[in-house]
Amino acid sequence: MIDRRRLAVAGVYAGGFLGPFGGGVTAAMLPELGADFDVSAPAASATITAYLIPFATLMLISGTLGARWGLRRSVLGAYVVSIAGSAVCAASTTFPLLLAGRGVQGVANAFTTPLLLATIAATTPRERLGRALGLFASLQAAGQTTAPLLGGLAAEATWRLAFVGVAVAAAALAVIGLPPSAPSRAREPARLRAAWRPDVLRAAAVALVGWGCLGGLTFLVAFRSDDGFGLSAGARGLLLTAFGVVGMLTARLVGRLSERTGARTVALVGGLAGAVPVALIGVVPWLPALTLLWALAGFFAQFLQVGLNALALTGTGSNPAGAVSVVQAFRFVGAALSPVAFTPVYHVSAVAGFLLPAALLAVVTPLALLTRRPPH
Repeated sequence: MIDRRRLAVAGVYAGGFLGPFGGGVTAAMLPELGADFDVSAPAASATITAYLIPFATLMLISGTLGARWGLRRSVLGAYVVSIAGSAVCAASTTFPLLLAGRGVQGVANAFTTPLLLATIAATTPRERLGRALGLFASLQAAGQTTAPLLGGLAAEATWRLAFVGVAVAAAALAVIGLPPSAPSRAREPARLRAAWRPDVLRAAAVALVGWGCLGGLTFLVAFRSDDGFGLSAGARGLLLTAFGVVGMLTARLVGRLSERTGARTVALVGGLAGAVPVALIGVVPWLPALTLLWALAGFFAQFLQVGLNALALTGTGSNPAGAVSVVQAFRFVGAALSPVAFTPVYHVSAVAGFLLPAALLAVVTPLALLTRRPPH
């Protein structure tokens, strides 16, 4: 007989796969989208932007709204909206309609990601929260890593299949539902002010710099592997997956470390240690060394992700869902700003293109996380 609670718990973690997967699923099918809708491949990349803008923007407030409406109701509603957006994408006959469907998908997953994290915090004993967040992070890494691959495979037949798959997955997660959690003890509705308190904003600053200068450097590593080593597109894609694969395999280990050493320490290690491979990628003359450094970057990125999520969810504020939502929003804003910030520097000097983000990681992480809190 199926244990409904265990199935619901598994569904929470599976939901972590959906958000990053939805964001990257069109990355490998841009030529097919361009051909079908008679737009250029660069123009077709707007399908990624159309998803990420509402996704990152709404996460600034989605956690607080979801806490007010109820975690279970909000997540299930988001799955329904995701089904609708995916159906619009799959049935699109014009490019603007496809962009609209992608925007609806982004709106839906702006709620699923932070609210699933809040659900994990509400249903997991504090002493096991680190490994739970690590498992969730590993599934997010899996979604990010496999999205281009599965999207590309679907496009071999028809790109519409990828969106049908997302709709089916969201429907299955909606049917599975969420595990019951303890009733909230809050005496008043969740407030935005509680999610924007100083300690959350410090963690959010690290998330912005951390993902902009570590996880968001995929494009820069692709430039480096092409300019420095002449890799083909397929070989570059294979190299770039090292980041996500290593993150997927090590996230639970990082979660266990956070339980032993503390979330702040883990996040601090992620920022400081992650700066080292980033700085070296711009100077190493050997391709295997570059691949190893990028894999190490994926490992240390999990320190940042798990540590910052744990800090937001276990802080003293009354709105953990809103806090982790703000941190996640800044994380994706950092990734979106990274190409604008570092591409011009890289084209002047490849070495400086990687030294600058490394320096920002090494400076901002301790500055934000070690700032002394005023006495109460």
